[in-house]
Amino acid sequence: MLFNAFIDYLLLEKNYSKLTIKAYEKDLSDFLMFNASAFDQESIEDANYSQIRSWIVAMVEKEISNRSINRKISALNTYYKFLLKIGEIEANPLAKHKALKTSKKIQIPFSEAEIAIVLDELNFQEDYKGIRDKLIIELFYSTGIRRIELVQLQLKDVDTSNKTLKVLGKRNKERFVPLLESVIQTINKYLEARKQLEIIEDKESLFLTQKGVKIYETLVYRIINEYFSLASTKVKKSPHILRHSFATHLLNQGADLNAVKELLGHSSLAATQVYTHNSIAELKKVYLNTHPRSKKK
Repeated sequence: MLFNAFIDYLLLEKNYSKLTIKAYEKDLSDFLMFNASAFDQESIEDANYSQIRSWIVAMVEKEISNRSINRKISALNTYYKFLLKIGEIEANPLAKHKALKTSKKIQIPFSEAEIAIVLDELNFQEDYKGIRDKLIIELFYSTGIRRIELVQLQLKDVDTSNKTLKVLGKRNKERFVPLLESVIQTINKYLEARKQLEIIEDKESLFLTQKGVKIYETLVYRIINEYFSLASTKVKKSPHILRHSFATHLLNQGADLNAVKELLGHSSLAATQVYTHNSIAELKKVYLNTHPRSKKK
């Protein structure tokens, strides 16, 4: 298996993140193990579509979601495209494969009232953790950054004099997002609290744990879930829902779609337009609740 060359290709040519590459490694390894067990074949390169189809059936029987199956097949397809590109195979066995149908997940953003409860009414502790947690929530809601983007932020990325934040997005694409004055005040407060930590092992990262090491994604998720559980009854309470809320609330207030696209770091408008559906849904709700004829049959 030309695995090392494939990893270099993803990293150097495609600029995939280390997390994405790790997921690809796991997906290819899963197929390799299945193929060896089911067909006594230790080569992905020689597999045919019938074998891949058997893998799909086996995953369905294990009740793995269609979305996850599609992701695994996509990783396998990317590998075959790479092999085709370098001339190692003559045909891609997945060339005519059609992805399994998936139901569209409806992402329900937090309401402006729920955001206000968390930021204005909850009592954040005046210690390092409390100040840090509030800044994390403010940054998610005021900039729309992704969870991994927040985790990767460094001290040098914050420019309080110009009121901007440099964000490293997907494919290592940089963008600058504006900072609200209220957020800058919280940043300054946080930086003072950060200096008081007994140990700082990671001197470059903006957000640290109380032990002075770089914050991690699962902790960020727990922070958002913890505080929003006090203000919202929504099933899903995550950093991604805050990102949705940021975009939806901007669009509800009349923000230009292209401007929201740039703030979110999307490469195309198609990725941003999902947020307009949330705005339309909100508009329909208001319309049906207030129009004089909406309750007439």
